[in-house]
Amino acid sequence: MKRLEKILKKNKYIKIKLQKIATNHLELKAKINGVKGSFILDTGASNSCVGLDLIDRFNLDAQESETKAAGAGATDMETQQSENNFLKIGEWKTKKCHLVLFNLSHVNTALEQHHANKVHGIIGADILQKGKAFIDYNKNVLYLKKTNK
Repeated sequence: MKRLEKILKKNKYIKIKLQKIATNHLELKAKINGVKGSFILDTGASNSCVGLDLIDRFNLDAQESETKAAGAGATDMETQQSENNFLKIGEWKTKKCHLVLFNLSHVNTALEQHHANKVHGIIGADILQKGKAFIDYNKNVLYLKKTNK
């Protein structure tokens, strides 16, 4: 794995530490529009998400959305969306982060039942694709390719 890390570093990948929590999810810290938050890394989530109740906290410009959200045992949830947010994970950043906003109470209730802390949102496959991600599950590390923007 040392060789992989060396190759990724040479190819301008940024190393981001992940924390395995009580539910076996991987959690990371990130900033949205300059505000810190805790997020679950979810390769199965098509979009990155933030709780509807956190629109003001993260200075989001929310618009109505026709999309219904589903996941973690809940379906047909009302959503809003927010475009062109500044997302920073470690030293990796993007100015064009699209977020789906919906009620995350079912996610946080499940986390609390397992004695894990609540999260502000989910980092999904959209960001992992944008960052050309590699995940080292053995070392709990995420690698994202540095952007030129």
